Amino acid sequence: MSILELALMGFIIGLTGALAPGPTLIATIRSALHVGWTGGPRVTLGHVIAEMVIVVLIAAGISSFPDTLHPAIAGIGGSALILFGGLTLFGARKAAISSDISMESSSGPVLAGLLTSVSNPYFWIWWFSVGSALLISSLSQGPAGLAAFIAGHWAADLGWFTLVSVSIHRSRTMLGNRMYQGILVLCGVILVLFGIWFLTRAFLPAF
Repeated sequence: MSILELALMGFIIGLTGALAPGPTLIATIRSALHVGWTGGPRVTLGHVIAEMVIVVLIAAGISSFPDTLHPAIAGIGGSALILFGGLTLFGARKAAISSDISMESSSGPVLAGLLTSVSNPYFWIWWFSVGSALLISSLSQGPAGLAAFIAGHWAADLGWFTLVSVSIHRSRTMLGNRMYQGILVLCGVILVLFGIWFLTRAFLPAF
């Protein structure tokens, strides 16, 4: 497989993951409402930082998790998502759209991208199963092959989350505080539901 084909494969696989609704998408929506269109790229940076750790671990030879650890991963991640969702719901009551988004901290969206990635059980399970196989395959072309695959993967994340944040930011001026609070409540509920679903899968796998 050529370097270009590896980059294209990384982009397509990355896009299928980015397009799926999940905690990182919720973080992008929240950040876009809070800090503007740059929320998407900042959330992506946090997500990329988490994935850099995964790539290093896989390249170092840690290519899989035992199946017996999957319930523990789902349990810990599900609990974290419920916590994030609860904090979002609590903060939604007094949330207001800032009139000056340029003063917002740049660390918030980056941290949100990092935390929603590492707290998502599927993030770990996917990378240490399917993802590890793809990375090892790309390494057959040497460091350039690995770099091409990862670059394509991250380009998909950056492109999609930026598109989402730009779209949210453009519609932001039409939102009042009540609608803003309603969106945050919806985001919080979705995070809690994700967490409950992961906990159910962890402790009631036949559910």
